[in-house]
Amino acid sequence: METENIILDQSRAPIYEALQTFRQMRVVPFDVPGHKRGRGNPELTAFLGERCVSIDVNSMKPLDNLCHPVSVIREAEMLAADAFGAAHAFLMVGGTTSSVQSMVLSVCKRGDKIILPRNVHRSVINALVLCGAVPVYVNPEVDRRLGISLGMQRGQVEKAIREHPDAVAVLVNNPTYYGVCSDLRAIVKMAHTAGMYCLADEAHGTHFYFGDAMPVSAMKAGADMAAVSMHKSGGSLTQSSLLLIGPRVNAGHVRQIINLTQTTSGSYLLMSSLDISRRNLALRGREVFAKVVSMADYAREEINAIGGYYAYGRELINGNSVFDFDPTKLSVHTRDIGLAGIEVYDILRDEYDIQIEFGDIGNILAYLSIGDRYQELERLVSALAEIRRRYQTDSSGLLSQEYIDPEVVTSPQEAFYAEKRSLPLHESAGCVCSEFVMCYPPGIPILAPGERITPEILDYIAYAKAKGCSMTGPEDPEIRFINVLR
Repeated sequence: METENIILDQSRAPIYEALQTFRQMRVVPFDVPGHKRGRGNPELTAFLGERCVSIDVNSMKPLDNLCHPVSVIREAEMLAADAFGAAHAFLMVGGTTSSVQSMVLSVCKRGDKIILPRNVHRSVINALVLCGAVPVYVNPEVDRRLGISLGMQRGQVEKAIREHPDAVAVLVNNPTYYGVCSDLRAIVKMAHTAGMYCLADEAHGTHFYFGDAMPVSAMKAGADMAAVSMHKSGGSLTQSSLLLIGPRVNAGHVRQIINLTQTTSGSYLLMSSLDISRRNLALRGREVFAKVVSMADYAREEINAIGGYYAYGRELINGNSVFDFDPTKLSVHTRDIGLAGIEVYDILRDEYDIQIEFGDIGNILAYLSIGDRYQELERLVSALAEIRRRYQTDSSGLLSQEYIDPEVVTSPQEAFYAEKRSLPLHESAGCVCSEFVMCYPPGIPILAPGERITPEILDYIAYAKAKGCSMTGPEDPEIRFINVLR
């Protein structure tokens, strides 16, 4: 890492410090944004507060520029790289979607192959739509009882690399939404031996860098790039993220890729939140995440004592498709009480004022992070116990499978931009889809552009809609029609 004469003191927060200095200068604003430190939009100022809107400013010499940082933003990026063990870190203000897409676009161009699991976030496949790369899917093993897709098996990755030696990269989820980790060190070694990059989607793995007895982080495992969602478990503002790179990657090239799509008006609210959150994690992360793990362990034990539910954890580890498990993830299987996860999600929100992260066909996920407390967990456990008592029913007839193997017919880019026609969903079996269909969250496509629509997939979509899953993706917001190739 290029440190020059900068001393990397993790107690510093250079963007935050520069904004504090700027606030005291009382500069007259003849620049954007037009609300002029909040004076022009009193309702917004009343809602967010004067301290907040007064630092919603534009790039200027004292505050640096995100597109080409040379001072305080550059120092903040160097501190982030040091804290996360990366060769370089980029502050990202377009969410981890932007980080993932920049990561893929940095190593892939049109026609390149990339090896990846199919249970990726839609941002990965969106990146393939943008650059024209071709996916080589390693279909993950599925836990039939839980109905969740697991990690990438070493043998399957090895087979994909052997059969596609011209692939440019391997992408790994670290971890999946449910907390499952692949053998990242082994996959990195296989990719590098074959002359490929290894990329990690660490949207849900920020805490891996700051916790004891955690699964290995991407940078520690030797991965070349990692997209880290600081706003999820790291405490920064929504839409703020980091893109980390290792020593094999050209930082200047990555900056150019980022600047193709990321805003030229980087939000100082988001950047300062990344700066402050990085400092907090560097100074207190190990202590904080030890508490989060303790809370998750307590909740798992209490929920499993209720009966009917299964809050799963490290006992799933099998050394391969579940090489490790994120101990902070409170994933709970609900099917055995006769309720789909999305039904439990809705009851918790509507009747108990408890908002969990998501519910799918068979599971719910309560996302624990640095802001949680035991009293809220006790409220969740009590609500789950009451839901079982009030609503438990026969579980026969419930679907359990979260993942269906896709049949890839053409590349995502070709399908997305191809001539298409709209068909009623129930008449589309056998056709090739040209858009996405997914439950959000978690945002893993049920169908992606270029994949064959099968009766099994249509049954799954109908069932998920009937149970109340939030379906997104197609042009038709009601998802009664779907676009297919002509």
